[in-house]
Amino acid sequence: MTARIMDEAAKVFATPTAYTDERKLHEALTHLRANAPVSWVDVPGYRPFWAITKHADVMDIERDNTLFTNWPRPVLTTAEGDEQQQALGVRTLIHMDDPQHRDVRKIGADWFRPKAMRDLQIRVDELARIHVDKMAELGPECDFAQQVAVNFPLYVIMSLLGIPEADFGLMLKLTQELFGSDDEEFKRGTSTEEQSASLLEMFEYFTALTASRRENPTDDLASAIANAKINGEPLSDIDTMSYDLIVAAAGHDTTSATISGGMLALIEHPDQHERLRADLGLMPLATEEMIRWVTPVKAFMRTAQRDTTVRGVPIAAGESVLLSYVSANRDEEVFDDPFRLDVSRDPNKHIAFGYGVHFCLGAALARMEINSFFTELLPRLRSVELAGDPEFVATTFVGGPKHLPIRYRLT
Repeated sequence: MTARIMDEAAKVFATPTAYTDERKLHEALTHLRANAPVSWVDVPGYRPFWAITKHADVMDIERDNTLFTNWPRPVLTTAEGDEQQQALGVRTLIHMDDPQHRDVRKIGADWFRPKAMRDLQIRVDELARIHVDKMAELGPECDFAQQVAVNFPLYVIMSLLGIPEADFGLMLKLTQELFGSDDEEFKRGTSTEEQSASLLEMFEYFTALTASRRENPTDDLASAIANAKINGEPLSDIDTMSYDLIVAAAGHDTTSATISGGMLALIEHPDQHERLRADLGLMPLATEEMIRWVTPVKAFMRTAQRDTTVRGVPIAAGESVLLSYVSANRDEEVFDDPFRLDVSRDPNKHIAFGYGVHFCLGAALARMEINSFFTELLPRLRSVELAGDPEFVATTFVGGPKHLPIRYRLT
């Protein structure tokens, strides 16, 4: 059997705190792309996996969704976390494979199609104005991540689902606990039981919401999910709750991370900030560049269904691979000067939304929100600078700046 190559640098993928220091993280990823683009990772607390760091290899694996499946290990968690998810029966879109994935995805697809996005544009622009106005009221200093960036996309996706505004705070808290389960500030506790409590609370909430929407259907996304049928049969309770959960949580946390990270990037690259402010026509390209720069979803996992190879490295059936989107989006073979923020980067072949059949369902909405927010903010932003050190979420899955203290002047 060919010896598995394990480069020490690949341990970053199973080190949540590695994502809190972007400089050191990218040093490790740059080294891996050049020296061990397919590296075995076997560290205490995690089931072993292969780390994939090159853009082309990530794309190839994403394309072949029958060879590399999402089930049974779609995200990197500890061995205990893997067992916990399977015991609870979590079955979101990211846990599913075709044909089930295709059928279930269709339930929400119409809500994110171009026509639906055009209809939603006015409301998103209105919410962008409201939250920039709130930012003005908070000035001259605020924690941009926690006081501004988390709230705007939260309002958008919760309104789409039909969740009452009184519950927005609860949804934010539970989402931060779920995605921040490796972060000392956000995690609910240290035991598996304590950390599973957030997920169980989400399930309890959406169980009640589903029952309400089935008894009294409305015109929101939660009602569409609750009353959906596949081949004439309603979704199971666990599938309904899982669908609500992934929309509610991922539908705002990833976008807020990009808005926070995008603001930080503009502060750190004042030439690009001024360039964009002087030409808002660049905003669609700048939006894509912010998404590439932040890459809020750090990685997904896939499992090989038969023996294969990646870049000549044997991968056995049943072994898992980690697709590092963060690394792929800095691949020197794909992006010119990848560590330079360029608000006019074109083409921009980032894969922050994934690729293939599992391409992010809410990508169009995320793009719209980022575009709308900065289109509203930049003409009014007279000055901005850091008022303290940014802090990042410790994670192996979704994250970005969790605190971004800034000092600014807004008209």
